[in-house]
Amino acid sequence: MQSDQKKNFQPLWYALLITVGIVIGVSLNSSFKGGTNILFSRSASGGFNKINDVVNYIRQEYVDTINQQELVNSSITQILQNLDPHSSYIPADELKSVNEPLEGNFEGIGIEFHIQYDTIMVVSTIAGGPSETIGLRPGDRIVEVDKKKVAGIGIKNEDVFKYLRGQEGTKVALKVKRSGIEKLLDFTIVRGKIPIRSIETSFMANANTGFIKISRFSATTYDEFMEAVEALKKQGMQNLILDLRGNPGGYLDAATMLADEFLPDKKLIVYTEGKARPRKNYYATEKGDFEKGKVFVLIDEGSASASEILAGALQDWDRAEIIGRRSFGKGLVQEQTLFPDGSAMRLTVARYYTPTGRSIQKPYKNGYMAYEEEVYDRFKHGEMVNADSTHFNDSLKYTTPGGKIVYGGGGIMPDVFIPIDTTADNEFARSVFGLGLVSRFSYDYTDKHRNKLNTYKSIDEYIKNFSADQRLLSDFFVYAIDNKVRPDEKSIHASRQLIANQLKANIGRLLFGNDAFYRVVLSDDKAFNAALQQAESTAQSKVKESEAK
Repeated sequence: MQSDQKKNFQPLWYALLITVGIVIGVSLNSSFKGGTNILFSRSASGGFNKINDVVNYIRQEYVDTINQQELVNSSITQILQNLDPHSSYIPADELKSVNEPLEGNFEGIGIEFHIQYDTIMVVSTIAGGPSETIGLRPGDRIVEVDKKKVAGIGIKNEDVFKYLRGQEGTKVALKVKRSGIEKLLDFTIVRGKIPIRSIETSFMANANTGFIKISRFSATTYDEFMEAVEALKKQGMQNLILDLRGNPGGYLDAATMLADEFLPDKKLIVYTEGKARPRKNYYATEKGDFEKGKVFVLIDEGSASASEILAGALQDWDRAEIIGRRSFGKGLVQEQTLFPDGSAMRLTVARYYTPTGRSIQKPYKNGYMAYEEEVYDRFKHGEMVNADSTHFNDSLKYTTPGGKIVYGGGGIMPDVFIPIDTTADNEFARSVFGLGLVSRFSYDYTDKHRNKLNTYKSIDEYIKNFSADQRLLSDFFVYAIDNKVRPDEKSIHASRQLIANQLKANIGRLLFGNDAFYRVVLSDDKAFNAALQQAESTAQSKVKESEAK
């Protein structure tokens, strides 16, 4: 429901955020999808149970009163955490929200919002959702929910979720302040099923190359992907840039179904194997809507699990050029088990292997904290800026059918290395992005100039004619100073282009959605431009071959 595209470009912050995102991200095998969860028995198993006996003894004899449920939950969490970094316990009150992104929907009123000046501001309404249908607009400010004041009370994101989300079919009454109208507007909205799209954007990057960015692998990803491919093909797509950067994974089925669209019949996509789980192979089928045409897959240290399965399969069969930086290295399979109280345990039961036999999982023998900090270690060792700083054991060397050398040992190593962008590696840029000032300023600017900005009738017109010029940048620097972030000449010089690009992208998203945001941001993206350049070279080669004939 809330748009969360803030960018933090300083390596330390970036690494920590990515690591947290991956640790809480999940990659689930097909046994979790639908309703095939195992249910623990409520009855006592009998016999000696040390953990149960200890908990009961503490409850009865400990000097102070304890919360037995909290003690049990924390014990289970510690047990699973000591096994591996991805086995986990999920309390009952968190399970629904954890699963929503994977299931591809939630129940609510269907808005993206932003808390600005202690007020809920509508950023956009989800197409076809209850809010759009009833007439809520971008820029509207929600001041009351069900007769409760929600403006000027220090409201937080979680409070907004509590007020606006709810069971499908239930009603919520809003009072809304709309710019230019003195009186508050009344809306009664019936909550509904709101889709959570896993494809953030898709568009034609040039005359024959499409671009699709996938943020997660959910229950709806395959259908979304096929819809995007069909639309891009109608626009002339022959090559595809598939962006999996920052994608923490999700359902195995979604990844294998996408891989099937690129690979010929009977090609191995991935296999899983564990002590109690015999090897299981996943193969491509006769179907395949994009088995010809160049494919470029963008990955980085935030690409994990299902992202690595797809990238690894296409790399091992020489089907795609992998561009970016080494992926996260999450190759463990979790199986979800439900407890009678509605909580769940996700236990690692197998590992993922690419078609050549590479294990995707990076080592975790040094413990949970070392595993969490491994992405940051890549910065310290220089791997983020220099491809030669990554060292692999020759015993983990594999060869693809086309003769390309690939390596196991953790993550997918790209064919074309792109260093991390360090243009914002200064105190001023770290502050304005870390504090969300670029995003907040963009909201303010769009709100104040909405009538003027609405004269842009299309994304193309906006990108061509809107400029984050010197006046806009000067206003932003004043805004930063007002928020106690003081720029210096060196920082301004280093960050000017990046900040200008981000301002234009954020304002574009508020006007036209994610397509505008990414089309602006990608114009300065090295990995994207490397893929686009290769696609253009391929197209030129085909033209020359045709002319020679």
